[in-house]
Amino acid sequence: MARAVYIHVPFCLHHCGYCDFALVANRDHLIPQYLQALNNELQAHRRIVGDVVEVDTIFVGGGTPTHLSPETLRSLFTLIHQHFRPTMNAEISVEANPDGLCTERLDVLREHGVNRLSLGVQSFDDAVLRTLERTHTGAQAVETVRRCEQWIPNVSLDLIFGVPEQTAASWRRTLEVALTLPVRHISTYGLTFEKDTPFFRREQHGQLKRTPDKLERQMYLEAISKLTDAGLRHYEVSNFAHPNSECRHNMVYWNADEYFAFGPGAASYLGGVRRTNVRSVVRWLKAWQQSETAVEESEELSNEEKAREAIMLALRMRQGVNVPAFERRFGLRFAELAGAALQQHVDDGFLMQQSDFVSLTTEGLLIADTIIVDFL
Repeated sequence: MARAVYIHVPFCLHHCGYCDFALVANRDHLIPQYLQALNNELQAHRRIVGDVVEVDTIFVGGGTPTHLSPETLRSLFTLIHQHFRPTMNAEISVEANPDGLCTERLDVLREHGVNRLSLGVQSFDDAVLRTLERTHTGAQAVETVRRCEQWIPNVSLDLIFGVPEQTAASWRRTLEVALTLPVRHISTYGLTFEKDTPFFRREQHGQLKRTPDKLERQMYLEAISKLTDAGLRHYEVSNFAHPNSECRHNMVYWNADEYFAFGPGAASYLGGVRRTNVRSVVRWLKAWQQSETAVEESEELSNEEKAREAIMLALRMRQGVNVPAFERRFGLRFAELAGAALQQHVDDGFLMQQSDFVSLTTEGLLIADTIIVDFL
């Protein structure tokens, strides 16, 4: 049975223009309905599994889970713990924004065993934060990170590069500030203009200009250089961690292991079947208020599909695919599945084969998505 669970909390103070996640902003009147619907979804799960499930990781994401009031946040965790029992050394993560993360909310998180905080800082440059429509300043972010250490020492930062009009110097300063703070994990993401987001539409109308590829490449390489020089291990395409501080929950995804997931837009992977809930918060609420399933897509993967997906996910990890372990797990030959793409990418310098592993080179990291899709 799966040993990891994801809970999606779809509420935010503001819907940033680049964000493509399932959420609603300024609709806090829906929060009581959300808790009831989530309870109904968890009860339906309980009827299937029959008991409280012991898990190694719990990840509460969003949205902004800490947008909930302290009282509502307490109700949410009470509900989660009614259905999932964390093991003694479980990782319990919560996503949060720097603004609004008050002492009362931090108290609630600590009371309920939260031991990892993922902060959506994005930048320490106020001009970049304004472009991204964030509602905090760089100084507020620094203050919040330092304050969190008293409650939850394991803090991770999300940072974004490739923001319109962001300079290499601005990105460098953000990295330098991050490295002065008591954090154990840093995620760096190139800004994407997802279809149907306000940023995508503004870019289409010439109101936002994408960062040139050469500059974005420079920013990513700068992150790798600065963060690894500071002692963080680059363990996944976008993720860096101090020793033993890798995100264990996300490792479940990258190892192609099974996991539970609840809430609007949440995707679970159980028994070789991927189920994705409807992204519309209102539609998800209406379905579960009537105790009706809100699954929008369901796909049972064949053994070969599972294997190909495992390759795709493992290639995101810096260590890459452990070929003998992969072949034992799926009973398939890696070279046959990889086909001509494997040798082509090795010849082009995007993949390397060392001992039992096939992994991305530094050049491969720069076009990881393009490389990885060839193995699906």
